[in-house]
Amino acid sequence: MQIIPPPEPPEVQQAKMRFGIVGNAPDLIAAIQRAILVAPIDISVLVTGESGSGKEFFPKIIHQFSPRKHNKYIAVNCGAIPEGTIDSELFGHEKGAFTSAVSARKGYFEEADGGTIFLDEVAELPLPTQARLLRVLETGEFMKVGSSVIQRTNIRVVAATNVDMHRAIREGRFREDLYYRLSGVQIPVPPLRDRGNDILLLARKFAADFAERYKLPGITFSQSARELMLTYRWPGNIRQLKNIVEQIAIFDAGNEVTREQLLGYIPENETVYTPARCSDSSASSADHSYGKEREMLFSMIFRMQREIDRLRSIVDEKESGNATVEPLPVAEEITVEQPRNPHAIIPYSPVEDITGLSPRAASAAPAISATDERDIIRQALERNDGRRKATAKELNISERTLYRKIKEYDLE
Repeated sequence: MQIIPPPEPPEVQQAKMRFGIVGNAPDLIAAIQRAILVAPIDISVLVTGESGSGKEFFPKIIHQFSPRKHNKYIAVNCGAIPEGTIDSELFGHEKGAFTSAVSARKGYFEEADGGTIFLDEVAELPLPTQARLLRVLETGEFMKVGSSVIQRTNIRVVAATNVDMHRAIREGRFREDLYYRLSGVQIPVPPLRDRGNDILLLARKFAADFAERYKLPGITFSQSARELMLTYRWPGNIRQLKNIVEQIAIFDAGNEVTREQLLGYIPENETVYTPARCSDSSASSADHSYGKEREMLFSMIFRMQREIDRLRSIVDEKESGNATVEPLPVAEEITVEQPRNPHAIIPYSPVEDITGLSPRAASAAPAISATDERDIIRQALERNDGRRKATAKELNISERTLYRKIKEYDLE
């Protein structure tokens, strides 16, 4: 029986149409609904998510659905303002407050009085500015640079960040009291790789918009190219997808884009996961051991993928009225003896594939045990004489992840 998703609430459809949001992923719809629900309540909101995932839409939704919608909405990129001038930009300054202050100037908090101010990249604020912002949030009071007169403002603050705020607090880069003031409500925005078929919707939209704007023949994507888009990790999220699609729209205008062509636009250091290669007879014993370790990791993933394919075929047959269920061969049975390790070194697996079936919904990918993972990392470090950069490259993980694993498993 085909499962039909519930229709989107009218206010969600209205927000998507007004702000040009494309996608039907459940996590995206949940984030939009959360923004709409919190909009009438005058509380600070923190939007979290990776860079390029579309966080900038949510402060606009909150402002539009709030009683402040007829007042000013001002967006400020905190990371783009030099540290020496950010206090003046936010709170204003008096004439003569510093060398170039030839006249008094209103800051964003004064300009946005009665409205909403969006502080993007809020984690980039210097600590002295954080203290001033905390006072505004607590009392609504601030002072211009070079002034001793207290002014009041009535604004709603919506902030956004792609930084791990708890880590920033531990490292002393962000005030804990300000964090709790800003995050009265948090709205997590899903990364593109977790949005399944939204990737294809966005790719088609970007291609069509670009072709229309520049009067170029449109492009289409082959089946293999679509599969690649759904299995690629998209570290740059929507911004990266748009950039790649627009490049393709220029150089392959009017053509069907294949997987091989698409790979030409993906950075070499961000390749899609691939099966491990078997060691040849001339390989060293160390290489052979590493090949076996890689084979063990990937074999678990591929067995799971085959089971997912089998379940998908069953679903398709049931929908067509010709359901036949064959038992899974013994060789394909999957037994997970260890609890899932959230930090296990396993290749990325997409949340949804081209058919829309969610592997996560079907079953969880198995992971190796902590003991096996520790041995794999230790052996890789020994093969590379302790060179962490080379070890991370061999294991196909980031140096940052490797450092964390070394510390976690006491491999210093």
